[in-house]
Amino acid sequence: MLTLRRVKTLVCLLAALPLSAFAAPAVPVTVAPAPVRIGLITDGSGVFADLDGPAGADAVKMAVEDFGGRVLGRPVEVDYFDHQNRAELAAAKAREWFDRSGLGLLIGGTNSAANLAMSQVARDKHRLMISVGGATSALTGEQCSPYLVQWSHNTYALAKGTAEAMVRKGGKRWFFLEADYAFGKALHADATQVLQALGGSVAGTARHPLGAADFSSFILQAASSQADVLALANAGQDAVNAVRSAQEFGVTPRLKLAGLLMFVTDIHALGLPATQGMLLTDSWYWSRDDNSRAWAARFFKRWKRMPTSLQAADYSAAWQYLHAVQTAGTDQADAVLAALRNRRMKDMYVTDGWVRADGTLVHDMYLLKVKAPAESKAPWDYYQPIGTLTGETAWRTQADSHCPLWTASAKAPVASTTPALPGR
Repeated sequence: MLTLRRVKTLVCLLAALPLSAFAAPAVPVTVAPAPVRIGLITDGSGVFADLDGPAGADAVKMAVEDFGGRVLGRPVEVDYFDHQNRAELAAAKAREWFDRSGLGLLIGGTNSAANLAMSQVARDKHRLMISVGGATSALTGEQCSPYLVQWSHNTYALAKGTAEAMVRKGGKRWFFLEADYAFGKALHADATQVLQALGGSVAGTARHPLGAADFSSFILQAASSQADVLALANAGQDAVNAVRSAQEFGVTPRLKLAGLLMFVTDIHALGLPATQGMLLTDSWYWSRDDNSRAWAARFFKRWKRMPTSLQAADYSAAWQYLHAVQTAGTDQADAVLAALRNRRMKDMYVTDGWVRADGTLVHDMYLLKVKAPAESKAPWDYYQPIGTLTGETAWRTQADSHCPLWTASAKAPVASTTPALPGR
């Protein structure tokens, strides 16, 4: 029987015990690893949407899927944003992703002005950006950044291939139809430099706003210019509308078309009768080899159309980034950039690429001629390859570079460390 004294003693003993003695056994808490994040900011609804857009984001997801969905034991997640061709929106979203979601890789899609703005944010934040669709050569020229890689093409490489081919065919007097913003101006300037070095001249220029609805006045200027080449320094729906207007006014039998940045989707929209014989330069085409055909077939199953070179480059950029993260053992930007710069790259997009000190991914470019309708043997069979600009010849030389990062001591890596993507 408990006496009052015994009760008091028991109460004192219980009071002396720590609270943990009465708690339930501790259960270990498992914290999920933070994801590695890749974000694509591009035009998803405007004149460039077909060139990249949601299908470009899906190409990035294909690379993540093929890699296994994880790297360094962490899940890989893909974000997407439509910048509506507004550089300030692109820069704001890039800043938000870097600050709030720990974005590891920013892929810049179409629109050079947007890419220039995003590159500055990436530089300020010391984060990695790969520009896939920003064509202006300023990205690896006077505005180069230690945190930027220009992956697919630039205005110099595009102009070099097409201008040299057109001049060899006798097209020495050019009329430029130019998009009136950063990309068009850079493409005009770089093409003019190449053209004049080959003995050609500029017969005139017409500048149009992005997303112009009516090209008739510009085409009439070209028709009266005494030029023999109509050079399209624009892209996407603007280029498509310009070619249609040229056809309507009947100027193309006399003026040869030089597509300074045309894509397979543009040719598909216009048709071979309107584009046959056009010369253009591109970084990739779907029927180039077995690997490109296999990957394009997979893309076609998802989108019911063949991929553009930009969508293929989206895949390649994500694929190579994940390999670099694996090699570096971290997604910290400086370490990943070092891994990217220390390898020769090979996948379904690039056959032997390496990142130069100015941020250029050096790789081959392809000179293509649009087939006549009778030459096309299957749907989307639009291109006849007529030449290859090797990585050593396609890009601006160090002597002509305006990038302060490119010094004489910078050299190409000698060994290939990234496995080729098997055809699927």
